[in-house]
Amino acid sequence: MSNLIGAKTKAEWEKEHPLLKRIAAYGEVLWLNPKYMELGTGLMTGSEVAEAEARLQRFAPYLAKVFPATRAANGIIESPLYEVPKMQTALEQLGPKIPGRLLMKADNELPISGSIKARGGIYEVLKTAESLAIAHGLLKETDNYAKLAESSFQNFFSKYSIAVGSTGNLGLSIGIVGAMLGFHTIVHMSKDASQWKKDMLRKKGAFVKEYEADYSVAIMEGRKLANQDPRCHFIDDEHSKDLFVGYATAGGRLKKQMTDASIPVDRDHPLFVYLPCGVGGGPAGVTFGLKQAFGPNVHAFFVEPTHAPCFLLGLLTGLDDHVSVQDFGLDNKTAADGLAVPRPSAFAGKAAGNLISGCMTVSDERLFQYLKVLKDTENYWIEPSAAAGLIGPQTLLGTKAGHSYLTRHQLVEKMNQATHLFWATGGGMVPQKNREAYYERASRIES
Repeated sequence: MSNLIGAKTKAEWEKEHPLLKRIAAYGEVLWLNPKYMELGTGLMTGSEVAEAEARLQRFAPYLAKVFPATRAANGIIESPLYEVPKMQTALEQLGPKIPGRLLMKADNELPISGSIKARGGIYEVLKTAESLAIAHGLLKETDNYAKLAESSFQNFFSKYSIAVGSTGNLGLSIGIVGAMLGFHTIVHMSKDASQWKKDMLRKKGAFVKEYEADYSVAIMEGRKLANQDPRCHFIDDEHSKDLFVGYATAGGRLKKQMTDASIPVDRDHPLFVYLPCGVGGGPAGVTFGLKQAFGPNVHAFFVEPTHAPCFLLGLLTGLDDHVSVQDFGLDNKTAADGLAVPRPSAFAGKAAGNLISGCMTVSDERLFQYLKVLKDTENYWIEPSAAAGLIGPQTLLGTKAGHSYLTRHQLVEKMNQATHLFWATGGGMVPQKNREAYYERASRIES
């Protein structure tokens, strides 16, 4: 068996990139992306994001009809934006002062599935349904899509399957909407997925296939089984352009929220966004949308568990999905179930690798600490993975690498007018007993 990672040994990689030693020792790091702002690959365009937004608008009447939680927003799936000054003060007690303001993008409150996956996952299910219905003459883009709630459409979609491989939240969003439309919905779930997510999927009518292996095996097996069924559409978290573009619609929507809140983002008012990252499709799609909305005035950092920094390794080595965290001796074991991914999405890396300012890592202990402090100070519940972005301001402002980034991009003098935004990616559907268990675990860590 070869000990090479790409064409180099682990020791050769560590000599070329000394930061890898700290990464391999489960240390918290900030890696700055040397390809940031380079010319992109052109895998995605702004017009495709606009098409996705238009499709979501067409589906709004259907969503409002079948999901009561979306009615207040007339069928649009969007989350609120909160200012969290008490959390900002608490973070300053744990680390450096944070000039400017701290915001929380509360995707934990996204209707239907309570996580960022409601953006990409639900979008791809809806696009699949629309394509099938139009192809069979059952639907026109000018129709009122509320008609999709009729039993005749459920009977039609029941002839088709939708499948996905997931550690949890993506499967939850796809399973709920796929089953509601009438699709035979199959979610291939890794051992890292929380039991309550599996239970909820089954309750909603999806079929859950469990694996005693990690995410890579679940998605590989799901993909293989789906390929054997011509009537099955596999939603591929590692390669899907539709997932990516669904996430990207978040950029324009956030811009509107910032404008409505009179929060400027321009050359003198930089925006720093900290996104939890698993396989990478969600944060990469959001980053693409943010760059479309704010251009060079937004700076996106991905945050991964110290035990599973697959996207960081994919970008640092340039190997994308040809590198695994296990190649560098990491175990891929983390309480942040949605981030427990050993290999990154090559598509996401190629589509947005030049748009990402850098990658950070965070320990599980800190995730629980942040989760508890956010509850104590602002009374918001999130799940451990969703707390990852809270390390962002501390890491950017409290490390040599962070100061280097601010200096290089002439941002040091602008930090008093800066906005720091952590993307709270999930937790809205976590059962109360699980929330209490998270809080208790955080309390034990503190003591």
